[in-house]
Amino acid sequence: MAGDGREALPGHGGRWGRWGHFRGTPWWPATVLVFILAAAAGLFAWSYTYAMANPTPHQLPTAVVGPYQQERGRAFLTGLGTALNSSMRTRTYDSRAAALEAVEEQRVFAIFELGRGGRHVLLDVSSASGASVAELLAQAAPKVGRATGVSVTVRDVNPLQDGDPRGLAIFYVSLAAVIIGFVGAIQLSVHARALTPVERIAFTAAYALLGGFAIAAAVDWLLGALDLPFVESWLILALTMFASGMTFTMFNTLVGRWAMLPTWGVMVLLGNPSSGGAVSWPLLPSALGVIGRWLPPGASVNAQHTAVYFARHQHAFPFLVLTGWALVSCGVFWTWRHRHPGGRDPQPAEDNSPDGGGT
Repeated sequence: MAGDGREALPGHGGRWGRWGHFRGTPWWPATVLVFILAAAAGLFAWSYTYAMANPTPHQLPTAVVGPYQQERGRAFLTGLGTALNSSMRTRTYDSRAAALEAVEEQRVFAIFELGRGGRHVLLDVSSASGASVAELLAQAAPKVGRATGVSVTVRDVNPLQDGDPRGLAIFYVSLAAVIIGFVGAIQLSVHARALTPVERIAFTAAYALLGGFAIAAAVDWLLGALDLPFVESWLILALTMFASGMTFTMFNTLVGRWAMLPTWGVMVLLGNPSSGGAVSWPLLPSALGVIGRWLPPGASVNAQHTAVYFARHQHAFPFLVLTGWALVSCGVFWTWRHRHPGGRDPQPAEDNSPDGGGT
């Protein structure tokens, strides 16, 4: 009605007409993206700060050899747990050799060997198992020893490689594989939109193989930061890139143009902080330490870390996780490939009849 302040704009049909018109302009997705990016920025900062800013041990698996049940030994271990604000999950071993084997199997992160009378403790840390855990124990144990009347000797039985003194190189190479993996799939969806499903999977595998080789070569051959078991590390990185790329392709099939949101959430917001690469799993919030093992970034760090530092004790679990993500993603994409925004229609068969098929 004229004069009531709600006159319809020509061709827009009133308030709801203007809203519908706005939804049809480029301003609508741009406005949605403004809020999504703002939320993503906050979540990104929150997730990394929550996981990494103040790492605190929660349940720290350690080995104990010797008369730890004596009064001084119990007092030392209890005092160390209090100092670290954690629960010391001690496992008793009959010999130091058995405890060292447990370190190699990555079942424990350190060995406390108590001398007779409990007046001396030999603490064997393993920086390769977790540099942040080893550093924390090496700093706290001597202080607790002085407070409980126990002398403490610290030594590193499995140090990091010289080119990686902080133990972060494996995290960085795995991070590169994860991010380039799904960025590559995004670029295929933009610049090679017409690829058929088989071609899309094949090209994802191709850039994963070449990209994994490039990462391993840059870190090992060019920089010398890590002495990699080259073929194994290359294949781990390639599998990581393929799983990451196909994860985006799966989400692109399921949710279309918003596929970046779940991909970023799984791989970056949740996966990388919980991977155990920058901060060892015993120092992460307990839920993240469990979840991280089941996501591609954590599986990649786990497999790569074991390949580099514990070659004789590689585990199947991280490979099963990466393979599972790759197979499920390929399966979902293939099953609902008709929903994927890419692809092309099959070319019609040529008509070779003399009259061109006319009547």
